[in-house]
Amino acid sequence: MAVLARAHEDGTLPLRILVPLIVACALFMENLDATVLSTALPAIAHDLHESPIQLKLALTSYLLTLAVFIPASGWTADRFGARTVFRAAILVFALGSAFCGFAGNVPMLVAARAFQGIGGAMMVPVGRLVILRTVPRSELVGALAWLTIPALLGPVIGPPVGGFITTFFSWRWIFWINLPIAALGMVLATLYIPNVRAEDVPPFDPLGFVLSGAGLAALVSGAAVMDVNSVPPWVAGALFVAGLSLSALYVWHACRAETPILDLSLLRLPTFRAGITGGSLFRIGVGAMPLLLPLLLQLGFGFSPLNSGLLTFVAAIGAIGMKTAAAGILRRYGFRKVLVVNSIVSAVLIAAPALFTEMTPVAIMALVLLVGGFFRSLEFTCINAISYAEVEQPRMSAATSFASVAQQVSLSLGITVGASVLQLTMAWRGHTTPDAADFPPAFLVVGLVSVLSAISFARLPHEAGEEMAGRKRVSSVQVNIGDARGAANNG
Repeated sequence: MAVLARAHEDGTLPLRILVPLIVACALFMENLDATVLSTALPAIAHDLHESPIQLKLALTSYLLTLAVFIPASGWTADRFGARTVFRAAILVFALGSAFCGFAGNVPMLVAARAFQGIGGAMMVPVGRLVILRTVPRSELVGALAWLTIPALLGPVIGPPVGGFITTFFSWRWIFWINLPIAALGMVLATLYIPNVRAEDVPPFDPLGFVLSGAGLAALVSGAAVMDVNSVPPWVAGALFVAGLSLSALYVWHACRAETPILDLSLLRLPTFRAGITGGSLFRIGVGAMPLLLPLLLQLGFGFSPLNSGLLTFVAAIGAIGMKTAAAGILRRYGFRKVLVVNSIVSAVLIAAPALFTEMTPVAIMALVLLVGGFFRSLEFTCINAISYAEVEQPRMSAATSFASVAQQVSLSLGITVGASVLQLTMAWRGHTTPDAADFPPAFLVVGLVSVLSAISFARLPHEAGEEMAGRKRVSSVQVNIGDARGAANNG
């Protein structure tokens, strides 16, 4: 981060690049935290005397809090200013990280992760909103690539760092390493993030906030406790019913409210609707990977946390490689074709670990994960960009809030779906702890869910997102050049 500040002072980095990179530092911290935690789950479970699968509550509690508070992120940024909210969010996230490191049991860890989620709910969506409001639409794909490249360093160094810390030190340090990153992020945000806010802030929607937050919380909680042995099945069922009822009430409210906290009318935009529906299905498969893959490698194949982390980090290397190629691929093929074909390829690679065995060479597993990260990264870049192709600036904060909620709920469902299928397979085979043969059905199911996203993307217009992809701009430039040559010849 200090390098970024010096580069800007030297005049080598314009704000349209510097701002995405600073926001990426927050995303880096969040991704680092998630990937380190996934790698350390077996060690944390052993230390706290819990089943590794039950510790998925530590993952879902964070996502749950995100789903509840993200709807208010856009309004909060418009009301108090993006820089103010962004800095406060980093501070809350850092405090939550410190509390996680001091947790002495699973309930304390789950509560600390939930508190951490309050900061995460404001941190990344507000940062993304700054980019969407300061970068021209034609340069958005490039800006999102600048946003994502440093952020992907979290998954790159997270697994090996998590494995190293867990193997040679204490898992508690995986949370405390966020503190210096957060301190630097607050300083750079103060210096370089513009305090953008809406000129005309609509009134807050308290009823919508309660209905949407309680409904999403009940749905995510019901899914999370569905396969927890200590929770009676009727509790999960009651949570599902409550969540569906509250969500239905919110839909009724949103259709009548003048400024609902989650603007459902955005779904009338074909590109935004495809980004939400197709993106959610795709993220269910991706969301299961941080839980299933480390458990397969450590509990199924006997890898140490360090070796597991060193293997899984290659997926993020592939993801970083794709970021430099995304703009060129979109200019050549367009959003619709790339989203459809790439979602199928990515889903196959999500399911591919179902074929891994203890005899599979490490080089083959690494290659599959590397290629999978490559194509998943392209899909995320396309989804994140196409979702805002038709959204006008006055509705941008509402769109970022809506998209962020859908993203976090789908990632939470991915963890739940993967864990539930794994639990069912273990019960069918009479196992209390998973072995390698218990994992293939889980990978196949989440891969199947992800491939369904191609249906949503196939319904996009052929010309969807042409301005963002740079195709319209290229055509207009070619016409202008031709007109200029014609004028010169006539002269």
